[in-house]
Amino acid sequence: MGSRLSPAALAMTNLAVPLFPSFIMLTNVQPPGVALVPAPVCVVLLSFFGALALLFALALFLPPRSAPPTLVPLLAWLGAALLSALLGFDPRAGAVFIAIFALGIVWHVGTVRYYRDPGVASAVAWSMMLACIGASLAATVMVLLRSPAAQYVIGHGRAIGTFVLPGELAGYLVVLLPIAYGIAVTTRQRGLRAVAYAAIACGGVAFFLTFSRAGWVALAAGIAFFVLARTRARGTGMLAAGAIVGAGLAAVLALFNVAHNPSEDYTRLSIWQAALAIIDRFPLTGVGPFEFSRLYALVRVPDGDATAFHAHSVYLTLLAETGVVGVGAAAWTWWRFARELVRRIAADDRHAVIALAATAGLVGTLVQGLIDTVSIVIFGLWLPTMAFALASARDGLMERDA
Repeated sequence: MGSRLSPAALAMTNLAVPLFPSFIMLTNVQPPGVALVPAPVCVVLLSFFGALALLFALALFLPPRSAPPTLVPLLAWLGAALLSALLGFDPRAGAVFIAIFALGIVWHVGTVRYYRDPGVASAVAWSMMLACIGASLAATVMVLLRSPAAQYVIGHGRAIGTFVLPGELAGYLVVLLPIAYGIAVTTRQRGLRAVAYAAIACGGVAFFLTFSRAGWVALAAGIAFFVLARTRARGTGMLAAGAIVGAGLAAVLALFNVAHNPSEDYTRLSIWQAALAIIDRFPLTGVGPFEFSRLYALVRVPDGDATAFHAHSVYLTLLAETGVVGVGAAAWTWWRFARELVRRIAADDRHAVIALAATAGLVGTLVQGLIDTVSIVIFGLWLPTMAFALASARDGLMERDA
């Protein structure tokens, strides 16, 4: 069942990723931007992918049963989120987090397990590239047409598309652009190569139009990681990586306030102070997933923003909402992923380019996460991209099945 279902299921899920940010409509948080997908459609989408995940989960129990080495840490992370939700201020909001995160775990496990099956690797690669092109073109066209007007005004003319905020589109492209490069330079399929280069072109334009300062530095960091990992001469690699990061920082400094409201430049400082106050009060298990905004109003500094939906740092957000227990489980997951990736590349480096390209995108999101919390990255990109990196490190793009 899983083998027959996997190519279409994984392709549909990858294609739908640009719509996932609208799931915020299902929480108790009022979107800070414009969600283009109505709440009833979000319910239908989540129900569909929930049913798909259930079928996938049942198929995973069929022989031959296998589990990626990241499964136990991921389940620990899910358990930490469940504990935080039960002990937090709104278990219902936490249930949405847990449901989406559980879907991500099934997605992760299914990708690693079925990647070798006929057509799966090709379906994953094609769907990621087509989704990147579609999301990028939509965002670019919306900016050019200044439509929807409310989105254009809220975003100060920055590219957003089907996402809620410019930073979310930037975070998505921080992951997809390196993967597109990896596919373009490794695939033997002419059609897939052309689509990958198209994704780089379309995604590059949309990425620039986000004017996301955190995103620009994040992509520079991801590229620097890739160059450093692929350069044999360590000194040369360090110089090149430093130059790339320097170029990213220079671009940010040169265009610091383009399409930004200057009054927002220092809002993060007060939000970080509030986050530290929450962490100080609930250090062990946090206040519960998606509950930062509820507590923020009680601990914010007098001159701080009236509302904040997260801590504007993925690390502070995780610590405030899931405590030391949740952060520990997350760190275990990342450590296990990195260790397994290194082991697979060391055993056979024929597919290192595509695996390291995917990892470069993940590294970029970790840098972006220093000063921003991007939900689409956490729920729609981290786990499947980890899975793609691990699977492709072992099998590349499985061209023989194409």
